[in-house]
Amino acid sequence: MLFRDAKMQHFPNSPPTESLISRPFPLDLLSAGFEPTNAADAPAGNLSGGGSSCTYKEDFKQILLPAVYIVVFVLGLPLNAVVILKIWRTRPHVSRNNVYMLNLAIADFLYVTSLPLLIYNYASHDYWPFGEFACKLVRFQFYSNLHGSILFLTCISVHRYIGICHPFAVWHKQGGRRMAWGICAGVWVVVILLCGPTFNFAATGIQRNRTVCYDLSTPPRSLDYYPYGMALTFLGFLLPFLGVMVCYCRMAHVLCRPASYGGVSAATGEKRDRAVRMILVVAAVFCVSFLPFHLTKTAYLVVRTLPDAPCQMRNLFAIIYKSTRPFASMNSFLDPILFYFTQPRYRRSTRRFMLRVTTLRDRGTSA
Repeated sequence: MLFRDAKMQHFPNSPPTESLISRPFPLDLLSAGFEPTNAADAPAGNLSGGGSSCTYKEDFKQILLPAVYIVVFVLGLPLNAVVILKIWRTRPHVSRNNVYMLNLAIADFLYVTSLPLLIYNYASHDYWPFGEFACKLVRFQFYSNLHGSILFLTCISVHRYIGICHPFAVWHKQGGRRMAWGICAGVWVVVILLCGPTFNFAATGIQRNRTVCYDLSTPPRSLDYYPYGMALTFLGFLLPFLGVMVCYCRMAHVLCRPASYGGVSAATGEKRDRAVRMILVVAAVFCVSFLPFHLTKTAYLVVRTLPDAPCQMRNLFAIIYKSTRPFASMNSFLDPILFYFTQPRYRRSTRRFMLRVTTLRDRGTSA
C-alpha cells in the first residue's frame, strides 16, 4: 500500500500497481523472478521513469534448462567429436556433402562446449559470475550455432536436391570440394554478420542483488532489439526454411516417379533411401528445434515491445518462449544423427563395432 500510494503520488494517471504485479498468476508452483519492462533496469518496487514493472515467474528455468542442457552436452560432445574425427580421417577424399557435415559438426561442437556455463547459471537461479564478455560470447555461440546449423542444413539439402532432381547437371560439379569449402566459408561470414550484433545487445545486469546474463537484450533496449530480432529471424530462419521446403517438395515429387520419367532417371536403391532418410531427419530437426523456437521468439518480441500489454500476457509469452529455447539446442545432437543415417559406410562400421562388443561380452559371460 505504501508503494502504491507513492506511485500514485508521482504518477496520478497511471493504473494501480496491484493490477500489474499483485494479481495472482495461475502457475502457483512458480516463484517470482523479476524482469522490469520499463525504461530502467531497476529492481522490483523501484521505478525510475515512466512505465510499470512486471513480476516474471521463471523458476521453471532452474529445472528445465539445466536438465535439457546436460542431456545436450552429454550426447552432443562425443557425437560431434566422432563425426569430426571420422570425416577428418578421410579428408583427402572427403565428399562435398561431408564438407558441409564437417562444418555443421564444428559449429555444434563449439556451442556444446559453452553449455557448462549455462548449466551453472540456470541451476544457480540465474546467477552469472563469469563476467560481461563471457555472457556475450555464450549468447553469440548459441545464435551462431543455431543459424549456422540452419544454413549448413540448407546447403546439404540444396546439394542433395541437385543430385536428385538434376542428376545430369555438370555446373555444380566443376568446383568440386573447393567450391564446397568456399560455400562453407561464405556461410561462416554470413553467420558472423547476422549474429555479430549479439555482442552489442547481450549484457549482464543486476536483478535481486545478483548479476544476471540477459539473453536477447537488457530491458531498456527491448525496442532497439526488436528490428534486429525480426531481421535475424527472417534472414537466418524463414528464408532458409522456405528454401529447404521447396527443395524437399521437389525431391519428394521426383522420388515418387517411376524408374525413368521424361528422360531423367529418378534416384533408386540406396540413393533413394538415403535421400528419404535425410528428408525425414532434417524435417525432424526443423520441427523439434528451429520452428517452435522461432515462432515463440517472434511472438515474445512482439509482446514485450507492446507498451500496454498486461503483465500476465508478458509472463505467459516469456514462459512459452523460454520453454522452447533449450530445445533449440537439441540440434547439436540431432545433426550427428543426420550424418549417421545418410552415411551407409559408417552405419555398417557401427554395426560391426557393436557386433564385436556384443561378441566379446557374450564370451566374457560364458567364461
